[in-house]
Amino acid sequence: MPINVRIGLYLALRQVRRASFWTTGLIIFVMVLTFLNLVVVSGILVGLIQGSIDQVRTKYTSDVIVSALNDKKFIENSPNIIALIKSLPEVEAVTPRYRESGVLEANYKTRKDTDKANTAPGQIAGVDPLAEEAVTGIQKDIVEGSFLAPGDYDQVVLGHYLLKQYVPIETPAFSTLSNVGIGSKIRLKVGDVTREVTVKGILKSKVDEIALRTFMLDTQFRSMIGRSDGNVTEIAIKLKKGADPAAVRDALKLSGVDKNAKVQTYEDAQPKFLKDIVATFGMLGNAFSSIGLVVASITIFIVIFINAITRRKYIGILKGIGIHGRAIEFSYVFQSIFYALFGSAIGLALVYGFLVPSFAAHPIDFPFSDGILVAPLGQTFIRVGLLVGATLIAGYIPAWMIIRKNTLDSILGRN
Repeated sequence: MPINVRIGLYLALRQVRRASFWTTGLIIFVMVLTFLNLVVVSGILVGLIQGSIDQVRTKYTSDVIVSALNDKKFIENSPNIIALIKSLPEVEAVTPRYRESGVLEANYKTRKDTDKANTAPGQIAGVDPLAEEAVTGIQKDIVEGSFLAPGDYDQVVLGHYLLKQYVPIETPAFSTLSNVGIGSKIRLKVGDVTREVTVKGILKSKVDEIALRTFMLDTQFRSMIGRSDGNVTEIAIKLKKGADPAAVRDALKLSGVDKNAKVQTYEDAQPKFLKDIVATFGMLGNAFSSIGLVVASITIFIVIFINAITRRKYIGILKGIGIHGRAIEFSYVFQSIFYALFGSAIGLALVYGFLVPSFAAHPIDFPFSDGILVAPLGQTFIRVGLLVGATLIAGYIPAWMIIRKNTLDSILGRN
């Protein structure tokens, strides 16, 4: 190690040990807040959308989703495809779904001919209740009543976006059912087939595809849409822990599944606008965080500058006894690095030891997602590097400004 660096390190350690506890603590506290500002602000903004993405993955697409081609209403050769999927060692559970557009109507028995029909359009999904629960854990979203069970014929579970008491919106473009609750009779129309069913449960989800759906038994729904061949509309696949969704997707494509269906991972199925929002929020978070970085740099600059000004005589004596100015500059640079690293270490402990687990256990309840704190380790260490680099420069400049002054003038206190 060059002698100037060794001497600078010694002087820095000596000065930090002799510095006021409150001054050192305040500087480190500023560094901790700056670090949290760099990580947490952007992490929450990105986590706002990431929470929505995670909800879609958990409650709808799962890890891999196989769906009908754009020009088809169903997945051809579905029984064989489902058997192939279940044979893969990475697969934990599978839920095939039938899906068709339909219209729900309530209060049709009491409605007069002159009254407006109490209707709401929506997607009707025929599912196997046990398979759906194994993949999506859908029963956790039930807010009234209960989810379907095998044998629940002529019963349905409604998404909360279909009911006026949950979405009190008055607009011609969005209609909901009024005065419908558990036990209510409603009429379900799919194509030319109409059936009277009973509302067994109401589920509340932040995933639009689920909140706008009506669920009923797949065996009954299949007969309503005349689908006796077993060809379904979509297949959600839950993988075992540690399995790679992209590898399973590629394996299915190699088996020829992509000839009859779209095979996508949960990331592939994300709409482009959602990815753009994630990128935009990340940029906004970085812009807001940069303000904190500037504040921290200015703080370090002022602290080091005042410290150097008040110690001009001491610095002049050091130069007078033969200590090179470069060594003294190194001492202030090392002090700045110490403050930044110590503050970042505390910040890292707070983020990964407290904040990330807390947000995961108790996400922020936004209307369209459960917001979490996204703090990838690689990006976090980049921010640590930015903080250290900014404070290093902020510590070097004032030290250079003071040390370049004449030695005798520094000792005598002359300007």
